[in-house]
Amino acid sequence: MLSSIGRDLWCLEGERVRMLGIPFETRMTIARLANGDLWLHSPVVASADRVEAVESLGPVRHIVAPNKFHHLFVPDWTRRFPDATSWGEPALLARRPDLGIARPLAARAPEAWSGVIDHCWFAASTVLPEFVFLHCPSRTLIVTDIIQNHDPATDGFAWRLVKRLNGILAPNGTAPRDWRLTVRDRAAARASVAEILSWEFDRIVVSHGLCVTEDARAFFERAFAWLGEN
Repeated sequence: MLSSIGRDLWCLEGERVRMLGIPFETRMTIARLANGDLWLHSPVVASADRVEAVESLGPVRHIVAPNKFHHLFVPDWTRRFPDATSWGEPALLARRPDLGIARPLAARAPEAWSGVIDHCWFAASTVLPEFVFLHCPSRTLIVTDIIQNHDPATDGFAWRLVKRLNGILAPNGTAPRDWRLTVRDRAAARASVAEILSWEFDRIVVSHGLCVTEDARAFFERAFAWLGEN
């Protein structure tokens, strides 16, 4: 079930879910920090076999909800791993205090994973701000919803058409067109894009769809070309 995608970095596939009726593949990303602790991004269902697979990699110490949609299974993982700290996007903590997420993510990476994982708060959207992460040792960008690249092989004609029209069908996935409508501060969005492009990365792990393993920087630039220039 675990797939290695780089040095100390793995993916774990989740169930297929629906958002507004649209089917989505789901994916959790696991990183091992320098001290051996594990960092979980966008947890999927905590089934017994998934928990066992993750435990085989090391102790879970950080569980991250990168935006206000990717939180459903954080409580399940925190119950399984009570010594772990849960982290969330600030709007999520304000919206769902019942989740019991312990700490808000801040503008800069916390000391616990600084130097191994960097992050950028892509806050330009009025509806769905999101933290984007860089796993430095493997030069891997980790995104959640702001770039999607759905596999056309998993859908019939109708859903492929819907996803193509929304700009999220592989191999031409980009920032979803409906999400773009919520980006009111284009200057802030361009600043986030510039910060991310200042990082060194060779691949992109997405939560929904096919990961990008070639020409990742060009793929990212193309995904946000609609923002225009300053």
